[in-house]
Amino acid sequence: MTTCDSLRFVETARSGYELLNDPILNKGTSFTEDERDAFDLHGLLPPHVTPLDMQVKRRLDAFRGLGSDLQKYIFLRGLQDSNETLFYALLTQNIEEMMPIVYTPTVGVGCQLFSSIFRKPRGLFLSIPHKDVISRIFSHARFDRIEAIVVSDGERILGLGDQGAGGMGIPIGKLALYTACAGLHPSTTLPILLDVGTDNAEHLADPLYIGWRHERVRGAAYDELVAMFVDAARARWPHVLLHWEDFALGNANRLLARYRDQLCTFNDDIQGTAAIAVGTLLSAMNVTGEPLARQRIAVLGAGSAGTGICSLLLRAMVDAGAAEAEARSRFYLVDREGLLVEGMAGLQPFQQLFAQPRDHLAGWTLKSADRITLADVAANARPTVLIGTSGQPHAFSEDVVRTMASHVERPIIFPLSNPTARSEATPHDLATWTDGRAVIGTGSPFPPIRRHGRAFRVDQTNNAYVYPGIGLGAIAVQSRAISDGMFLAAARTIAALSPARADREANLLPPLVDLRKISFQVAIAVAAQAIAEGHAAPLTQEEIAAAVKRKMWEPVYAPYRRLPPCP
Repeated sequence: MTTCDSLRFVETARSGYELLNDPILNKGTSFTEDERDAFDLHGLLPPHVTPLDMQVKRRLDAFRGLGSDLQKYIFLRGLQDSNETLFYALLTQNIEEMMPIVYTPTVGVGCQLFSSIFRKPRGLFLSIPHKDVISRIFSHARFDRIEAIVVSDGERILGLGDQGAGGMGIPIGKLALYTACAGLHPSTTLPILLDVGTDNAEHLADPLYIGWRHERVRGAAYDELVAMFVDAARARWPHVLLHWEDFALGNANRLLARYRDQLCTFNDDIQGTAAIAVGTLLSAMNVTGEPLARQRIAVLGAGSAGTGICSLLLRAMVDAGAAEAEARSRFYLVDREGLLVEGMAGLQPFQQLFAQPRDHLAGWTLKSADRITLADVAANARPTVLIGTSGQPHAFSEDVVRTMASHVERPIIFPLSNPTARSEATPHDLATWTDGRAVIGTGSPFPPIRRHGRAFRVDQTNNAYVYPGIGLGAIAVQSRAISDGMFLAAARTIAALSPARADREANLLPPLVDLRKISFQVAIAVAAQAIAEGHAAPLTQEEIAAAVKRKMWEPVYAPYRRLPPCP
């Protein structure tokens, strides 16, 4: 039995190795002399008592001494599995340096090699052969405090495709940032992988593969597992936040549509990506001086992420006073078969909203009659904004970028695909091809570029700017849903915090070191919007801020008291 009373003290009946082997409770060499007496730790630890700040320094030195990013990823995962307070103290104090290791781009390699580097179970693997015991799995007392779940089925991991059970690296990484950036206590978070098999032949042939060795199950059997999971989660945790991550195109939108009105849930690839893209684009308006309603927006990649961005942008345009039909005409979505055009075969329902009417293209000059390419869009539509969610490296060619820049004084270009190797263009190339005029945001981290003779930080439109705060705000007021209005509130908060508001030569986004402060502001805005829309009980602004603060755990050690063993 363990109880926590904020940071005043922790009471637990665990002792000895059982206490040291619990990553939530372990303090390592920071256990005091009195605690070592009380919990039978003498002899199990070296005699010196080390404060947390010295533990952090020791681990930081070890981290920086490692050679490759993969080694650093494995090191941090091991630390997380042994001492979560130390892990989060290290991560929060070095978030800019470690976020690319804990999450994109290095997490992609971690997912590909997940079976090879697997050491200790974390989270839950819910497989089809064991679907009938999901409720029993959830019933264990260790899950009593769960408030946030990140779930994936491993089919569309970043731009890397089907990684099967290795996709568990994504929920683990996402929840690490929920804690580091928004302060959710790690004991309230639960990563889940729905193991429905994999179509990755390399994994199926690998004797080390830890997942269910079966081709990926689809159709009714897949939907049955998802339904059993959602029903069991909702019954076990009525107010849980359910965050969907890295589901493929055929499932992401339809699962969101099916469940978004049944519980507090969202898909980060669709809605989180949209919120940070819209927030960054609103920030870019400070630089270009052109209002959102006058932008012409080209998007390469008309899947869940691309259409999700456009849907939120459309709402923002309409909220700003634009007529919906006029606003919709300003979007040009290009996919594998070219520009989405009304009547095109195979359009998904969520794509049809943004298909261009054929009569709008009557005067276009095209390079080929077979399909309308991104180059055709750049030459004829003269977009002011170019967004990439295609996962196709170097898809923003020099010709396309120079054509765009020839018609626009300050072209806004966001190659958002990740990991880094999948980016549609590099910031250096974009700056070169536009003579330094491009306003750039990327999905993956890149080194600084030169601007006006000095190093300039590249804005990473990382979902971590928004999703931790969105989840925090929803949890703090127990919102029954997460609406489009709540995502737009998050985007507007990001724009309000933009350094470019005060200086047009400054960055679009605040630095990553401010993520805790940013998440706090996003959470307050999202919670207030939830209350305004009737998704949560009424609270004053002061009460909202207090509720958010109560959910923000700081990674510091609390003193311990020993409870008698459970009878």
